[in-house]
Amino acid sequence: MKAVIQRVNGAKLSVNGEAVASVGRGLVVYVGIEQSDTEADIVAFASKLVALRIFADGDGKMNLSVTDVGGDILLVSNFTLCADISHGNRPSFTGAMRPAATASVMFDRVVDVVTDLMRGRGGAVGRGIFGADMTIEQVNDGPVTIIY
Repeated sequence: MKAVIQRVNGAKLSVNGEAVASVGRGLVVYVGIEQSDTEADIVAFASKLVALRIFADGDGKMNLSVTDVGGDILLVSNFTLCADISHGNRPSFTGAMRPAATASVMFDRVVDVVTDLMRGRGGAVGRGIFGADMTIEQVNDGPVTIIY
């Protein structure tokens, strides 16, 4: 699994011009599911994500998690994170989970586990639509970007 985690002051995800999800202060997380990913990988990632200390405490140190600050999380499926660009100029996506139906189930599981971990500990969990052409508007904070 690959992910790009960005700390934001807010974000809005749209499909065909219609708002699908929005979050306030928190995280926008682009998730690429790979062929080798398992349930254990999903649980490990979700646990790390909600505990990742990348928000400032009272002293300005990155010492608080999204749950500590009551922040939101927007999860966006993004198979292009699995691109291999080591040969030529056209990306290869052979590492991405196939078939798409299986990848969709795995992404749904990521959303479910993150939602369970956030329940009662943080803000809302939003999600994009798997396989859709999405537009994401986000206001990065910092910027803080972590690659998992």
